[in-house]
Amino acid sequence: MRPRALLILVPLAVLSLAAGWYLDIAAAPGVQTAAENGRLMFPGLTPQLEQAAEIQLVHGATTLRLVKDKATGAWGIAERGGYPADAGKLHALLTGLTELRLMERRTADPALFPRLGVEDPTGKDATSTLVRIVGADGKPIAEVIAGHTRTRTGGNLPEQVYVRRPGQEQSWLAEGRLDLDADPLSWLDRDIMDIKPPRIAEVAVTTPNGHLVLARSGGKLAMQEPADHPPLDTDRLDDVQHALELLTLQDVRRAAEAPKGQSLGSAVFDTTDGLAITATAEQAGKDLWVSFAAAAAPGAKDAKAAADAAAKLDARLKGWEFQLGSWKRKALVPALDDLKAAPPATPAPASPPAASPAPKP
Repeated sequence: MRPRALLILVPLAVLSLAAGWYLDIAAAPGVQTAAENGRLMFPGLTPQLEQAAEIQLVHGATTLRLVKDKATGAWGIAERGGYPADAGKLHALLTGLTELRLMERRTADPALFPRLGVEDPTGKDATSTLVRIVGADGKPIAEVIAGHTRTRTGGNLPEQVYVRRPGQEQSWLAEGRLDLDADPLSWLDRDIMDIKPPRIAEVAVTTPNGHLVLARSGGKLAMQEPADHPPLDTDRLDDVQHALELLTLQDVRRAAEAPKGQSLGSAVFDTTDGLAITATAEQAGKDLWVSFAAAAAPGAKDAKAAADAAAKLDARLKGWEFQLGSWKRKALVPALDDLKAAPPATPAPASPPAASPAPKP
């Protein structure tokens, strides 16, 4: 081939390839340019999050709504009366969206969407989840249908997930982590309070079975009332002084909207730094529900500090009922029988001596 002809054909081949590349991209719905590969799915999202008012997670028939309080800026769970959402989990979700990068195009055939988990998230058997961030004006700031994660065998490699924009048919393999769970219980801030045992000075319990007073003596709680009581189990007494330590909820509801259950009594936990925390318990079927109130204890050494601490704690507790593990009842509102030591084991009767074998004839 002559050099002149070669010089003409090479540019033509390049142009032909470029044209084919362009047409291939243009034929894929929802894809703007091949240069989008590796770029952020939501460029400029971070500053827009300041205007976010609601986050929606849709999976099948379940829709979770995280709503921002206009006055405080705190995020709450609409399906739990606005109870605070787990701040760490919320931060991880928003960070994941801002860092999500489109890496490779995948199918644009809706029939194949279930294989990647990017089908219609409202479908009966859908495995996908739609996440939508809505602004104060009610318009979406960002939204994406997230599907299956892709397993990567190499070490220290970023996670990958299949995604699709709602209303578009082009799916993508994206780089990033999206932890999307539409179950309200998974979003609850489960920490209620953490009162360490040495802070518990006295516990006064009132139940349908009577009144008890436990006071700190020698570093542990001891029964003060009734003075005439049976032997007590030290481990069960120890459970009482640990009752408010690392206390977490299983579920939560607005107290004003909750049906009334069977009253189990109440207990007032006085602390060494002047708090009086009242726990009121009731039984609803197999579930234990407890409400709490905090106030400054009478005679607190530093009344102002106690009042400030009580107000801060009560602001978190007031108006809520918390579902706790049923085993917590004996620690929070124990009856005297719950604290009694087990009776000593009765020794088994001695076996009669074995008969001597008859002498051989």
